[in-house]
Amino acid sequence: MKTSNLFSLFLVFALFASFGLKTSESGYKVGDAAKDFSLKNTDGKMVSLSQYKESKGFIIVFTCNTCPYSVAYEDRIIELDKKYKSKGYPVIAINPNNPAKSKGDSYDEMVIRAKKKGFTFPYLIDEGQKVYPVYGALKTPHVYLLNKENKVLKVAYIGAIDNNYSDAAAVTERYVEKAVDALLNKKTIDPNTTKAIGCGIKK
Repeated sequence: MKTSNLFSLFLVFALFASFGLKTSESGYKVGDAAKDFSLKNTDGKMVSLSQYKESKGFIIVFTCNTCPYSVAYEDRIIELDKKYKSKGYPVIAINPNNPAKSKGDSYDEMVIRAKKKGFTFPYLIDEGQKVYPVYGALKTPHVYLLNKENKVLKVAYIGAIDNNYSDAAAVTERYVEKAVDALLNKKTIDPNTTKAIGCGIKK
């Protein structure tokens, strides 16, 4: 009887574990087709990926105003846009945080931040938090590199920008740059997935 009870408990635990696994693995994987979206930019205009007719893909960065990791990466995100926009891979930044839980991430504060830092890319608000769950973003910052294949946007890389958030000068692995360069040179991206390091998204 005891053995039977233990086995039943094991099955229940395994069931909950499997549900937890599905939740943690929700969202896009490398190779998945990415859906378009329409989100408000800090200039008040709506932005969709389909507006970029000549792009080869996108560097989608889920980021925000308040996370120290995101702030540390702002200049590097600007540099990514400057380096790759002309090559067909512009940065699209999206703030996924709920402003009711993080007042510093309100739309008005985003407008101020974008002007102060001189963002060269759209900085969009995920109103209603509808886009980031589709991607499966967990952190700020969290990068999804999209590549256009036969007019379909597919996820080519997911993860961190590089391997040292605190010191740009000490970076030894530039994951996003390496991934975009691989696409431009028609080479395999390796690694195509890394662990995003940052703050949890405020729901």
